[in-house]
Amino acid sequence: MRFLINFFKTDNELKSFKYQLQNILGFSPTDIALYKTALSHRSVREGADENNERLEFLGDAVLSSIVAHYLFRKYPYKGEGFLTEMRSKMVNRQKMNEIALKMGLKKITIYNKLDNALRISQIFGNSLEALIGAVYLDKGYNKTQNWVEKYIILPYLFIDDLEGIEINIKNKLYGWANKNGKNVEFVTLDEQVENGRRLFTIASTVDGQIIAQAKGYNKKDAGHLAAQLAVEKLGL
Repeated sequence: MRFLINFFKTDNELKSFKYQLQNILGFSPTDIALYKTALSHRSVREGADENNERLEFLGDAVLSSIVAHYLFRKYPYKGEGFLTEMRSKMVNRQKMNEIALKMGLKKITIYNKLDNALRISQIFGNSLEALIGAVYLDKGYNKTQNWVEKYIILPYLFIDDLEGIEINIKNKLYGWANKNGKNVEFVTLDEQVENGRRLFTIASTVDGQIIAQAKGYNKKDAGHLAAQLAVEKLGL
């Protein structure tokens, strides 16, 4: 409780947080401090037990499991490659950030608002994954699975639309380049450790010019997303 008292200057601020959180979750949380940690970025809370990075790590794994189970049930006759590709489309960093913003997590995520880079970054997708981790610890796997399907997958992840996205999107980009005499390459711009995992920043380039860039915990996912963003930007 001391953590909450230090974080909220008044009882009204705490009540407001609880109210907004409950509206997003659709249920009353049991351990409010746990959710406060899930929504606290390291820019304002440096301690590993105070910011949301550990919960993000947990929530990422739980989300991946839930999405895999959902796809396994939805597509009983599809192979492993298709299922893996669909999961990548559903849980990539950009998609999670878009969903987090639509859910209203930006309003209650606690971060350094004076840092303009954070205001437009993808930390809110990280907050969503941390929130999933908090729900898991608070309510258990089965209730978390039901919550993710009801509040994330069904309202925000339109499976039929995602299925129609070009699976071999890199091939589409390469095909356009060959047809127009362009040279397409994927370049690693950055590699760093985040949450105990390597995080890659991959850029898609055309004739040496960066068209789009994306991040991922492996080069394949980051490259796929960078290709998808490039295709969209080029209007292909």
